[in-house]
Amino acid sequence: MSTAAAAASGGPVETAIRTKLTETLNPTELAITNDSWQHRHHHAMRETGGGNGETHFSIQVVSDAFAGKSMMQRHRMIYGALAEEMQQGLHALSLKTKTPEEVAKAAAAAPSA
Repeated sequence: MSTAAAAASGGPVETAIRTKLTETLNPTELAITNDSWQHRHHHAMRETGGGNGETHFSIQVVSDAFAGKSMMQRHRMIYGALAEEMQQGLHALSLKTKTPEEVAKAAAAAPSA
């Protein structure tokens, strides 16, 4: 697993996301970014006690579990794993889902510097 996946320094929602996706997908790479600060409305809610500041995340996952699955199926897998968090206030996810083979193919196709 990548270093980003091992660095669980976020809040309780980010930690739950990391744990559940690791258990569900056994990813070779997992990067989670809390983007909640970019959403003023949610930032204002947190400051007045109406939220925990963990409502929007960008997630990049590389996993063999995605092999043979469409993008929609991959996203449904993630939303299914995080159903509890969605019910508890997780508002939005920006997802990038790939298999290790797709990552290798993209790296091979990229122009070398």
